[in-house]
Amino acid sequence: MSIVGTRVVRREDRNLITAGGTYVDDLRTEALSGAAHAVFVRSPIAHARIAGIDVRAAKEAPGVLGVFTAADLGLAPRPAGPVPEPWLAGEVVRYVGEPVALVVTEERYQLADAAELVDVDYEPLEAVASIDAALAGETLLFPEHGSNIVQVKGAGEFDDAIFAGCEVVVTQTILNQRVAPAPLEVRGAACVWGEDGRLTAWLSTQNAQMARSQLAGALGVGEESVRVIAPDVGGGFGAKIGADPEAIVLGRAAERLGRGVRWVESRSENLTAMTHGRAQRNTVTIGGKRDGTVLAYRLDVVQDAGAYPRMLLLPTLTELMAVGVYRFPRVETRSRAVVTTTTPIGAYRGAGRPEATAAVERAMDRFAAEIGLDPAEVRRVNFIRPEEFPYRSPTGASYDTGEYAAALDKVLEAAGYAGLRAEQRRRREAGDPVELGLGIAAYVEITGGDGGGESGRVDIHPDGSVVAWTGSSPHGQGLGTSLAMLLSDQLGVPLEKITVRHGDTDEVPKAVGTFGSRSLQLGGSAIRQAAEEVIARARELAADLLEAAPDDLELDTERGVWQVRGAPSSTVLSWAQVAETAEEGRLSADVWFGGGAPTFPFGAHLAVVEVDTETGKVDLRRIIAVDDAGPIVNPLTFRGQRHGGLGQGAAQALMEVVTYDDDGNPTTATLADYSFVTAVELPDFELVDMATPTDRNLLGVKGIGEAATIGSTPAVHNAVVDALSARGVTHLDMPTTPIRVWAALEEAAVRARKGSAE
Repeated sequence: MSIVGTRVVRREDRNLITAGGTYVDDLRTEALSGAAHAVFVRSPIAHARIAGIDVRAAKEAPGVLGVFTAADLGLAPRPAGPVPEPWLAGEVVRYVGEPVALVVTEERYQLADAAELVDVDYEPLEAVASIDAALAGETLLFPEHGSNIVQVKGAGEFDDAIFAGCEVVVTQTILNQRVAPAPLEVRGAACVWGEDGRLTAWLSTQNAQMARSQLAGALGVGEESVRVIAPDVGGGFGAKIGADPEAIVLGRAAERLGRGVRWVESRSENLTAMTHGRAQRNTVTIGGKRDGTVLAYRLDVVQDAGAYPRMLLLPTLTELMAVGVYRFPRVETRSRAVVTTTTPIGAYRGAGRPEATAAVERAMDRFAAEIGLDPAEVRRVNFIRPEEFPYRSPTGASYDTGEYAAALDKVLEAAGYAGLRAEQRRRREAGDPVELGLGIAAYVEITGGDGGGESGRVDIHPDGSVVAWTGSSPHGQGLGTSLAMLLSDQLGVPLEKITVRHGDTDEVPKAVGTFGSRSLQLGGSAIRQAAEEVIARARELAADLLEAAPDDLELDTERGVWQVRGAPSSTVLSWAQVAETAEEGRLSADVWFGGGAPTFPFGAHLAVVEVDTETGKVDLRRIIAVDDAGPIVNPLTFRGQRHGGLGQGAAQALMEVVTYDDDGNPTTATLADYSFVTAVELPDFELVDMATPTDRNLLGVKGIGEAATIGSTPAVHNAVVDALSARGVTHLDMPTTPIRVWAALEEAAVRARKGSAE
């Protein structure tokens, strides 16, 4: 019986739960013995000119080893995008939390006092704390650029001719609010230069090899002069891709001081200085016939990039996935990215794709409401049909496989949709102040879409143990267990004899890493390919030992032995016996899997909420979900990833939001102010299974990491709006907190009073 597809307890978890992981801040290696400690002095002002920085008092403080400003680093300018971003601000600060100086001390307790002595003379400038302020252009963050708009893509001026022949046209502006990744482990780094002039950096990162390239490029050394090690990583969610600017500065400080330096940020720093996610405003216009057929769709995206446009790919991905699961005949998209005096935006749980799904799913609900049809039926009418795959969308995405209508039908059946609608009608007819809301979302996601491959290596040792090296980064998602399961299934070796290693650029020099839900489909395929090569080499060796033709041999994966085909009672060879005859003392294969194309997992979600219209309270009662990621390696891990995605999607719809005041000051800089979800606010998720394989990688699998997030966010939001629709509320910005619910109800009441007066 194959182990693949069975529930296997994640091997990583025992140590994490009992002893605890070894994170950057836990490192006590010999190389870091005696390492100094560092803290960044950060701007308390959103926008200001730096008139001067006086570090004399700080340098004389107890335990201070060095104070570094932009002028002290001697670093080449950062690789420029449309506007430059300094490693440390030296002339202008553009967001609260931007690093201005680095202080290094002997002991950690000395950091705060020394940092307080760095005297920065700020000359305040006007803040640009919103998309509207950025578009107005009255204050420019980069006057030399001439505009706060740093990227424009897609259609220029829109042409309303695409809505010709539409019986109904609906327009709405939707806000995907700014959110904080808030990983359990905040960012951290430790750097030390060896006597050989080589830097070793321990980073909390999702891809050590990318971080190595960034460190080497910034510090002006060859990649062979940098080693990056990623120990246990306590969550990344896209915000820990590569090396942060702080790690570059730390590496230079360690070089200048001639000793190791370590840095770990505070939670408040993390909430204000680590990249945020989302921060996108979408205006959707949808038109079609009263029978539910959509004829045209327009998406106008404005991306708040924050103070520095670190990831301008986000609105491009939103445009790419604009049409979701629907076959819209006519489509227009446009995107603009603007800079604001706020924390830069980066990748986070879907990176541009959740925004596209939220936009099109909200548009479908508005369209259904306008024509008076059930939103489930309107979706069915417009789904891409199974026989149309592979499907090329109007925005250029090449979907592999999809059963969109089947996924929705499974969810509606599991939920008892007809009964829920009947209960909703009953409450409305009875005037019940607690409204029932039903929210539907159907989604498709692009995974492994970066265009890169992944590395994999498999070694079988003379004791029969297996060591695998992956270029992907297991950091909480259970990938290590899944890869071991694949090898156990393929080689017939017990799980306890398989070790998976990763995250060290000396051990895995070439790799891409983990982001964009690419790990299993690309990293797993690389491991599968390496194992196939090991099997091919073992076949030749075993044939010599058994004095048989290679084609006559077979690997019995039930017992993990080689034998002559058709003669199970004959002499057999274990992996240990075969491996010990290999020239290098082990059987080994090192591969690069580069043949995988992007895959497109999909699903459908139904959220059930109750909204008390007398208090504004929202209760999320149920989430029923289909998330189709192809064949499942470990159902236990898959279930956990879906739970995480569903929780995050609900959190964005109901709770999480990063806010700033008009002066650009963050008002959610602690966990007392920034509300992320806990188990208390979530129902038991009702998960429905469905698996549609792809032919775009060796495993037939698709990514899943962010998919559940992409479906649950609009489903929960649509459910709240559905509950309030009986009270005249047709739109509501996320997150749907009691305050926003009350505001929407009041706005609807005002409209109703004005309408009756007229």
